[in-house]
Amino acid sequence: MLKNFFMALAAIFFLMPSAYAEKILFIPHDDRPVSSQQPADVVAQLGYEIISPPTELLTRPDELWTWFQDNAFLCDAAVVSSDALLYGGLIPSRSHGIPAETLFARVENFKSLREKNPSLNLYLFGSLMRTPYFGTPGDIEEPDYYGQYGTQIFLLTRLLDIQDSGKLTDKENFQLEELKRSIPDEILDDWFARREKNLSATKKILDLVKDGHINFFIIGRDDNAPLCQTHREKLQLAEYMKDIPKTKAQSHAGIDEFAMLLLARAVNDLNCDLPFVNVQYNHGVGEKTIPHYSDEQIGLSIRDEILIAGGMFVPNPERADFVLFVNTDPNGETFELHNSCPPQFLTKRQQKYFARNAEKFSAMVEDAVNQNLPVGVADSISANGSDNFLMDELHEKNLLFKLNAYGGLNTATNTSGFAIGMGVLTKKMSRASIDRLLAARYLDDWAYQANVRTQIAKHLTKYPNPLQIYLSLGDHESEIITLENKFMHEFAVKYFPQWNDFNVSNPWHRMFECRIDFDKR
Repeated sequence: MLKNFFMALAAIFFLMPSAYAEKILFIPHDDRPVSSQQPADVVAQLGYEIISPPTELLTRPDELWTWFQDNAFLCDAAVVSSDALLYGGLIPSRSHGIPAETLFARVENFKSLREKNPSLNLYLFGSLMRTPYFGTPGDIEEPDYYGQYGTQIFLLTRLLDIQDSGKLTDKENFQLEELKRSIPDEILDDWFARREKNLSATKKILDLVKDGHINFFIIGRDDNAPLCQTHREKLQLAEYMKDIPKTKAQSHAGIDEFAMLLLARAVNDLNCDLPFVNVQYNHGVGEKTIPHYSDEQIGLSIRDEILIAGGMFVPNPERADFVLFVNTDPNGETFELHNSCPPQFLTKRQQKYFARNAEKFSAMVEDAVNQNLPVGVADSISANGSDNFLMDELHEKNLLFKLNAYGGLNTATNTSGFAIGMGVLTKKMSRASIDRLLAARYLDDWAYQANVRTQIAKHLTKYPNPLQIYLSLGDHESEIITLENKFMHEFAVKYFPQWNDFNVSNPWHRMFECRIDFDKR
């Protein structure tokens, strides 16, 4: 009897820490669904409690720091955005006027927080400022002047990047001087000075990594190109990071996938788990593809994402805990198929090209599923949204809910990163949980991004300024949300009627992204 009592007591003693270990503190870089709700929902399927700050604190760094310090002791791991804690979020990091001294003081907070919480696994993700190809007037994601001078700024930094390599031709040098004259000095001074402050703050965080105060730090390169200012800064950081192993810090093409990847790493570290991941590419260029909004081959990005998620690449799919199939174009292109050019507007020859590609790729996926391999798909042939031709094939072959993970969102690295982060965790999930997560991805990436958003954009053409409404719904928001829900539910009834109980909204009051909440109609 006494023996049984002590055995029960021991069981309680050993179970108690695991209950506490199921709390992960998570500070996203903003409250877009892909940045906050969606990655947190993946980890919640495993029973972890995600502790996140009130949304309004994400834009108030000093108050956010107080909240972080007050809640860190409750958790065994923290996945936090340095952009939120330094600048008030990802987008404010691109247009702030915060003095360097304030930024550096906030960086030092990481050191004191870790000293007060020595057992806390601390994972950070931040960003280099992006360098978009062009500016869009009214775009809230860049300084106001980028709408007018964005293209010139991008081209100027592209030439500066070439100049750094010593390969600038006389003609290019003339173009560089012309661009300098075409952009007001005060604009260039503002843009470059902010970048220099941000880069200096990033280096100070790397110093904390070197000193062991931070477990892992990812520095994102969002919306960049092989030649641009972001790439120039990447090269500077590479030199600064040369003594830091990739298991401690990385500079990576992307940004919105980081929360998912680091939450996966936090779970794997807490469980002392090392998931094996195999990657298979579509026929053709495959892993050597350099997708739009990236400055490196997709194969290199994916290898890094596996490491970031706490996994290991393995060459044999039969040994893998997760097998990722990457849908790339055979010729290495990235297509802008949606909104501007939906599938029904493609020529017959183009339609035949994409259909043939989808048929071949889906056959690869089907063969792996039939071998009972844990399969995921990174659908990156298009820059924004799923490949409709592929999704129709997966639907026809009844494969949609036989996958373990799927990503078709936004950029190629966003897509692969989310699929990897989700995929490496699914081996411990129920089938019902996996299907719920897949349904969310299909509704967002396939239904909304690749179809419904195009339908709404077409509807907006009846108004004088459709682009402005697309960027800011304003008085049209109620009308647009009604249409979105109508079109989205029609789509769900057609393809997966078992997941038709949801509500769609636009939390940022624009068309670029949507939020999907189940069981809330």
